[in-house]
Amino acid sequence: MTQSVAIDIAAPPDRVWAVLSDVDHWPEWTPTVTSVTRSDDAPLHVGTHVKVAQPRLADADYAVTELDPGHSFTWVATHPGLATTARHEVDPLPDGGTHVTLSITQGGLLGPLMGRVYRGLTDEYLHHEANGLKARCEAA
Repeated sequence: MTQSVAIDIAAPPDRVWAVLSDVDHWPEWTPTVTSVTRSDDAPLHVGTHVKVAQPRLADADYAVTELDPGHSFTWVATHPGLATTARHEVDPLPDGGTHVTLSITQGGLLGPLMGRVYRGLTDEYLHHEANGLKARCEAA
């Protein structure tokens, strides 16, 4: 089960990428992330492990599995019977702005059930994250 949200941001893609890929500072601009603990201090890279704490959810340990610098990254958190995959994409718009797509896929044996149970919360969180990213990137 996959849920996604897309938003256009009036900021250049490099600015949006800089904010989005700096996961350490997510708690500053989205209420859906209360803390982030990284496995290292290096720039985001395949293999980076990030523990993310969110209200109303168990802490999740994400591992970056794909990275296209300046464009996208994917990370996956696994639990017995469940794999949560979050994808973050940044694409340039003709006017110099940026189109962002954020998506969550619940996979594994329990994926369809968890996707249905958390559908409303996931949708709410995706929208908060997209709007928080937009506000942060468009701020002077």
